[in-house]
Amino acid sequence: MKIAFFDTHGYDREAFTEANRAQHPHALTFFEARLDRQTAALASGFTAVCAFVSDRLDRATLTTLKAGGTRLIALRSAGFNNVDLAAAAQLELPVVRVPEYSPHAVAEHAAALVFGLNRKLHRAHARVREGNFSLEGLVGFDLYGKTVGLVGTGRIGAAAARIFAGCGCRVLAFDLVPARGLEVTYVDLPTLYRDADLISLHVPLTPATRHMIDARALAQMKRGVMLINTSRGALIDTPALVDALKSGHIGAAGLDVYEEEEGIFFQNLSEQVLQDDVLARLLTFPNVLITAHQGFLTREALRSIALTTLENVAVFERGEPLKNQVQAAR
Repeated sequence: MKIAFFDTHGYDREAFTEANRAQHPHALTFFEARLDRQTAALASGFTAVCAFVSDRLDRATLTTLKAGGTRLIALRSAGFNNVDLAAAAQLELPVVRVPEYSPHAVAEHAAALVFGLNRKLHRAHARVREGNFSLEGLVGFDLYGKTVGLVGTGRIGAAAARIFAGCGCRVLAFDLVPARGLEVTYVDLPTLYRDADLISLHVPLTPATRHMIDARALAQMKRGVMLINTSRGALIDTPALVDALKSGHIGAAGLDVYEEEEGIFFQNLSEQVLQDDVLARLLTFPNVLITAHQGFLTREALRSIALTTLENVAVFERGEPLKNQVQAAR
């Protein structure tokens, strides 16, 4: 099957080419351009289109894809909030995704943000490179014995729970469907906000979770709390977070995702003036560590994403039921 890949980078091309060579006979074409209504015509003649979280699959984009012969949308991500699922259903374009790849990759990145922020590694590294070997302002804390609050205990949240439990932390958790076998204590959100020294978000973006961390939620948190988000940027009301950082109520923030990351993340903008004033403000805080949505970026995760995506296409080609299909809510 002919597959058009959008918004690709070297690591995407390498992982998919290797996986395709090993197990599938698909014809792969890689485009660097992001998929949107302006670039959708590039997929004319391709049976399947593979998109990423930064692509915008609105009704106009999907209509152009359908007119060009596309019959399947294969997302190489777990998230699908960038797709107009209702329009896809009306156009009879099935949408499949990668529901899981390496939960350890994202959970370990969340832990890396915690360790980096706590011991101020980003600041220490910059100092040493400039010949400044002073330790002033670099005091951290022992993670051992601290209370960690995990919002969401799916596969990624569960992996994070095991990491923090292994560090000797007391782990509180909130989830609508509690998991079994974890060394956590399930509590309600107000209790988690009140008691946790560190809060890490591991829930999908839905209408119910959008801006769940708003000014009201932030105000309930312990003063000086560290907030980590490796899930979806829109879980946090970013201007509210900026205000909480300015007041000192939030002690530190580690963000691998950002609500307005589309058009910014996954690109080299080093020669340009950053146009996003909120992101620019966040970058001025010494107690904020931002990475550009790289939580998934391990060899193991990339291989898993590639294999699952290509198998989703193969299942569609064989006419079998699509177990990884996502559909609009009814």
